[in-house]
Amino acid sequence: MTEPQHEDRPHLPGPSLYPIAFAAGVACILVGLIVNPTLIAPIGGVIAVVFGFLWARDATMEYRRVPEPIEPERREVPATATAPAIPAHRGEAAMPEPAPGERFPRSKFLEASTLGLGAVIGGLVTVPAIGFMVVPAYVKQGYPTVDLGPLENFTEGKWFVTTFFQHPDTGAVSRRTAYIRNNGLLKGAPSFTIISNRCAHLGCPVQPNGPVQSDQQKVVKEPKGQQIAMTPMIPAGGFGCPCHGGQYDPEGNRTAGPPVRGLDRYEFSVVNGHLVLGKPYSVGHVDGTGKNARIHAYRLTGPGEHVNGWEQIFYPLQPPH
Repeated sequence: MTEPQHEDRPHLPGPSLYPIAFAAGVACILVGLIVNPTLIAPIGGVIAVVFGFLWARDATMEYRRVPEPIEPERREVPATATAPAIPAHRGEAAMPEPAPGERFPRSKFLEASTLGLGAVIGGLVTVPAIGFMVVPAYVKQGYPTVDLGPLENFTEGKWFVTTFFQHPDTGAVSRRTAYIRNNGLLKGAPSFTIISNRCAHLGCPVQPNGPVQSDQQKVVKEPKGQQIAMTPMIPAGGFGCPCHGGQYDPEGNRTAGPPVRGLDRYEFSVVNGHLVLGKPYSVGHVDGTGKNARIHAYRLTGPGEHVNGWEQIFYPLQPPH
């Protein structure tokens, strides 16, 4: 008569770094949605998918492994002996070993089903909540075009302090100011210098260092209904920041003070004889003046951030604007 020997096999997979890497990928996705959704978020998604797959494969390896038949140890048992009792395991009757070829023991199937159902329920609960928190920050964002009126409103060679609303429906919070000069024609096309009044130090509004002719202010109405104020000025000494003493020349180049670069500028286009303002961009510095200026342009960055030179290595990522 023979008596099989039962081996105590591990039920759970051994320690693994896959869950940590999977969690890091999910964290990378969440951070990327805020910092850089076009680069960081996809990288986090790849990390989460790869290590999630490896984690799932590692966790289900015991389910997929076909147990090898155990050679019973033969020993003689007296004919009058009773059948061996089922060994106890943690206070309960231990389940018999699965028969050869049985791939999914019932206990492991129930455990996997419970964990899988819990994961599905958790996803159904958390994903919509996260979506409602994150998605609105990326809806209807960006820089809409603004029609500043006919080109005739901008006298060639003169500067104008121009105020407008980027999002008229949000009110004064979207009010912006740009310093605009008509440079005349460049290769047959109108040329304009359009400088933002956001200081490149901490974002304070810079002011013209010359006189502003408020009595000659002109108000034009955009086709969408908002009113745009245009005030002639003479920035003989360029522009200055009243907050921390930053100074810029008439082309927006930094000349003194704490700013780390030149003033930002706006893209523009001419549509049906109207000057249309586009999105802003950052400027390292400008060589030359007026229509002959050579602008070293960069993607829009925040105040105080370098766009060129060795210092730019400290600002590898830019939040969405």
